[in-house]
Amino acid sequence: MSVTPDPAATTVPSGDAIPTTPSTAAAESGKTPPKLVFAAPRRAKPPRHLADLSTAERREAVAALGEKPFRADQLSRHYFSRLADDPSQMTDLPAKMRERLVAELLPPLLTPLRELDCDGGTTLKTVWRAFDGVLFESVLMRYPDRTTMCVSSQAGCGMNCPFCATGQAGLTRNLSTAEIVEQVAAGARAMARGRVPGGPGRVSNIVFMGMGEPLANYKAVLGAIRRITDPAPAGLGISRRSVTVSTVGLVPAIERLAAEDLPVRLAVSLHAPDDELRDELVPINNRWKVAEVLDAAWAYAERSGRRVSVEYALIKDVNDQSWRADLLGRLLRGHLVHVNLIPLNPTPGSKWTASRPQDEREFVRRLEAHGVPVTVRDTRGREIDGACGQLAATTKG
Repeated sequence: MSVTPDPAATTVPSGDAIPTTPSTAAAESGKTPPKLVFAAPRRAKPPRHLADLSTAERREAVAALGEKPFRADQLSRHYFSRLADDPSQMTDLPAKMRERLVAELLPPLLTPLRELDCDGGTTLKTVWRAFDGVLFESVLMRYPDRTTMCVSSQAGCGMNCPFCATGQAGLTRNLSTAEIVEQVAAGARAMARGRVPGGPGRVSNIVFMGMGEPLANYKAVLGAIRRITDPAPAGLGISRRSVTVSTVGLVPAIERLAAEDLPVRLAVSLHAPDDELRDELVPINNRWKVAEVLDAAWAYAERSGRRVSVEYALIKDVNDQSWRADLLGRLLRGHLVHVNLIPLNPTPGSKWTASRPQDEREFVRRLEAHGVPVTVRDTRGREIDGACGQLAATTKG
């Protein structure tokens, strides 16, 4: 028989509302879909931060403190343009005023608990502790031609994908806009100050592929995208075309993001071309099937003009068969799309492993035979549990 979802596990706060009724196919299958958590547990909110606010809201906040609104612009220049994290550097603000404004609008949000690096120091994973003790992670990856920040949008994840360490940890809470932005700002400071081998530089690319399902924390993620991409000093000034938002396939939220008319790239974590297997690997498929997810992706590509990335973790003897490569090729050919094949990264207790090299090569060959562009992703950060699917926010090891 079909099972009615637990309302507590499927409703979300206003502003992030996503319809979560199970699909007809799932209901008719007689199977109980794996539990999905869209509504983060209610917890104390982080303190208000400059990065939570638009330019107009910052000026209103400063005026409410009895100061001239232009002081908000000064604070914004320090935080977003100069990447300052030491109030003593803000010498254009009188000392007494500075103390109050910093306390009210630049409170400390994140404390680095642990840093791990590999690739000669050019891949850096940071475990962050938030104001309430919650842990999450971000990863900075410096390449010869770019520096990418992989940021978390939630502490944990409620999507329950069985091959992902984050998904198996469950959802602790949503991150605020400022907690997301601060991950990027911290990476930008590390680059600007020459802490990453290769000399001073800048963060050029942002991928929402860390912990969490970004579109399940829609309002905060959208705010973070705007802060990250708004021209300095309103924001960090990173190109919108250099931002990628990943999703397991929350169709209504994909449609909502398309309507924002932000030219960010959409990445869809597909992992299987057929509903039978995807129901198991990506439980959200019990609500929105492969065809529905891809239809939403094609509509996004048409409206944004941006090529959609399809993420596909190759799992030995699970989803790497030649016939699945052909099925995927038939589904994707003729569309504005690029496939990122990801050799499955190991996670503790997992029963699955990466595909054999020969099966990976055959999968690539068959996709290319269908005219579908494909790349095998560089598994940066695997040694420090910082690669795709490995983030678990642990301070051990």
